[in-house]
Amino acid sequence: MKNLKKLTILHSNDMHGDFLAEQIDERLVGGVSLLSGYVNKVRREEKNVIYAVAGDMFRGSVIDSEYKGTSTIGIMNLVGPDVATIGNHEIDYGLAHLLFLEKCADFPIINANLHIKSNGRRMFRPFWIAHIDDMKILFIGIITEEVLAATKTDELIGSFVDIGEAAREVGNICNAYNAIDIDFTVLLTHIGFEEDKKLAAMLDPDWGVDVIIGGHSHTKLEEPFKVNDIYIVQAGTGTDEIGRFDIMVDTDLNAIDTFTWQMVPIDDAHCPRDEEVENFIQRYRSATSQKYDRIITRFSCELTHPKRNQETALGDLIADILRDSFGIDLMLMGSGAIRSYSLGPVVHYADLVECLPYDDAVYMLKVTGTQLERMIRHILRDEAFQGEHTEFYQFSHGTHIVWSRSEQAFRTLTLDGEALYAERLYTVAVQKYHYNNLKPFLDITLEEVEKNGKIRVLSTSARDVVEEYLTVNQHLSREVEGRLVMED
Repeated sequence: MKNLKKLTILHSNDMHGDFLAEQIDERLVGGVSLLSGYVNKVRREEKNVIYAVAGDMFRGSVIDSEYKGTSTIGIMNLVGPDVATIGNHEIDYGLAHLLFLEKCADFPIINANLHIKSNGRRMFRPFWIAHIDDMKILFIGIITEEVLAATKTDELIGSFVDIGEAAREVGNICNAYNAIDIDFTVLLTHIGFEEDKKLAAMLDPDWGVDVIIGGHSHTKLEEPFKVNDIYIVQAGTGTDEIGRFDIMVDTDLNAIDTFTWQMVPIDDAHCPRDEEVENFIQRYRSATSQKYDRIITRFSCELTHPKRNQETALGDLIADILRDSFGIDLMLMGSGAIRSYSLGPVVHYADLVECLPYDDAVYMLKVTGTQLERMIRHILRDEAFQGEHTEFYQFSHGTHIVWSRSEQAFRTLTLDGEALYAERLYTVAVQKYHYNNLKPFLDITLEEVEKNGKIRVLSTSARDVVEEYLTVNQHLSREVEGRLVMED
């Protein structure tokens, strides 16, 4: 006779400071107070419940930005996840600050493969074991170098650099702790759905990994994806939904017997509000409202940024503002740095901060026409269109690109109405994050750029430049005009 026990795992990822509910079609949708209400409801209804967060709790709201994540940790302490792993945006305020935030958390934040280079010592607890109903549930946290670009300037910090090495770390931990009769094993990752599939394929079945709960790629699934007998799930982004596993665990075989998985909507029809969490958030909101509620501008219409790997109206405007303000040939505005799907028509300062939370410097590079063509070719590589969070860019006005994906060739590439001259030097600006990652993001090395002339810091704050421009220029508008056209 089977020895079965029920385990319920709730999971979120890429919450990005999505603290407040929105009114949509007469329903309140999302927000941490409703999310917490649902988690508490399930904890009352079910015996064995674990709530896990697969990275990127931080960034995306003025409440998070104003308090550099301490507000987010305080709010999440009230929600009470059982375990979380780090994502790339946990590092936005610096690794030292992240270690401080980790000390502020009332829940374990785990990561197995971020380490100090000089001695290989891990920076975080690599795993956490939940002891629940005489079961032992092992959680292991994984991140990879692709999502650690913010640490490039820190020579003391490293990551076990690829999926293969991450897999070996999982094996080391599983081999060390399976001997204490682990009943169920979960990888809590922040590497993206495609990388989760690669990782699952590399894992030895004898290591006993049952489930991968992932993040980073904002993937919304209809059902778990199965690779190598391991179920992979992810819960989109924000707090509008939460993932729910109801699993019957065979504690003799230490494996899944049966399960159901679903995405549960977080709204006032399904979730009671957690008043304590709501009141706590409102205190932060009141403290920030005076600073952030002022109106900066009014657009002629709402501008949108629905996808990062295509030209967008909002992306066009921001890239244009920076090109015109700096007097350069081309602004490559990182699509991922634009965090709002829409902006306007009335733009408050809070809206601008949430849209452009990464307030870093802007660097001007000089590149030849040949180098610029290579950079754009790299931006348009097939990987950028396969659903993962590869870096992509919004191009400022004057750019006209027609790219054939089947031929992997330009049908048109002009700047200000002219083809690129191979040896001519063009002034191109990028934000600091992209400057620190020139080779992986744009396929050009710092050494190549330095040979063309001095690199200049044009501004210490990209957002300040945009804010000033919007304040002076009212009723702006943009439409997607075909600066970037993709053809088969």
